[in-house]
Amino acid sequence: QVQLVESGGGSVQAGGSLRLSCAASGRAASINTVDWFRQAPGKERVRVAAITGNGIPAYYADFVKGRFTISRDNAKNTVTLQLNSLKPEDTAVYYCHMRVGNDYWGQGTQVTVSS
Repeated sequence: QVQLVESGGGSVQAGGSLRLSCAASGRAASINTVDWFRQAPGKERVRVAAITGNGIPAYYADFVKGRFTISRDNAKNTVTLQLNSLKPEDTAVYYCHMRVGNDYWGQGTQVTVSS
């Protein structure tokens, strides 16, 4: 079993920043790839970024490259997504994800960016 808990969402104006955190617990929490996804109202959930178990960023969606940064602290079993230069189109619920046999998701954290 894996448990994922996101935090750090909120409301900001365009151009602002937020830092999202994903706290992982359970088996293999510190050695597996962790992804961030987001889902905007009425749209499909899409992958935003991913980081390997040894802390190497493995993926950034084109629409966040240069603005978002993913990192992890395995001592704390935490993955962080730094969101900079936010745009209204970044408004979504952001989810943490890990695959350990099964797919595990956090409950999500809302990010709202106003123009």
